[in-house]
Amino acid sequence: MGGDRALLTTISAVLAMLACLGAKAEAAQCGSGAAGFEAWKHQFAEEARAKGIGANGVAALMQTNYATATIAADRGQRSFGLSLDAFLAKRGASSIVARGRALKQSQAAMFASIEQRYGVPPGPLIAIWGMETAFGSQRGNQHMLSAVATLAYDCRRPAYFTEQLEAALKLIDRGALSPNARGSMHGEIGQTQFLPKNILAYGTGNLDVAANALNSTANFLRAHGWRAGAGYQPGEANYAAIEAWNAAPVYQRAIALMGRQIDGGAGASAAQ
Repeated sequence: MGGDRALLTTISAVLAMLACLGAKAEAAQCGSGAAGFEAWKHQFAEEARAKGIGANGVAALMQTNYATATIAADRGQRSFGLSLDAFLAKRGASSIVARGRALKQSQAAMFASIEQRYGVPPGPLIAIWGMETAFGSQRGNQHMLSAVATLAYDCRRPAYFTEQLEAALKLIDRGALSPNARGSMHGEIGQTQFLPKNILAYGTGNLDVAANALNSTANFLRAHGWRAGAGYQPGEANYAAIEAWNAAPVYQRAIALMGRQIDGGAGASAAQ
């Protein structure tokens, strides 16, 4: 009897291992062109259902299309390789700073409220706002969910964008995000361009509304270590939070520089 029991245990273990291998074999596979996208969607939909994504999210996924423009943009991000001076000139930094100073004054109450709540002064928030969407005027017109689904399918960064896609589907299930939301080439939406995972974690309302987007951005920065009253230039305590916002070093330095110019000081909060 003991031998039979041991044999049954071994057989069960082997069957379990084979089941796991079978599940892995059925996992959605990335691709490098449009041809496999429709099959991938069906595979991903099954994985999404298994993770608790509801009918609304899955239905939205099945309506997505392969976003050729998103792939082209993902392969052509050359501006992040520019020098700081060239990057600032290309992005219109002087105009951002000039308008940013005016907005800091005209929206003083809003920025004071944000700084009181999150500890983030106006300068870096306004610099991000201007850099990302020209203060809300250039938010993109790409189908957000198609862009994110395409990047989750694409083999360049599938793990990163799989998390973004799952977050988007959860938001759609909750009714917090329209399946037809429009955004930038990589699926960022709103006045300061949030990806779905960050909307889920740090969003504070409709991000097409400037106050909500700026509060959400400050919430993100605080969650990534921002300390009220500390500086945000390279080498200072809060620079790491700016690094968390965008991985490109030239972008980080641009935000710190423009933020300091908008704040009109050394880049620290007035509370310092």
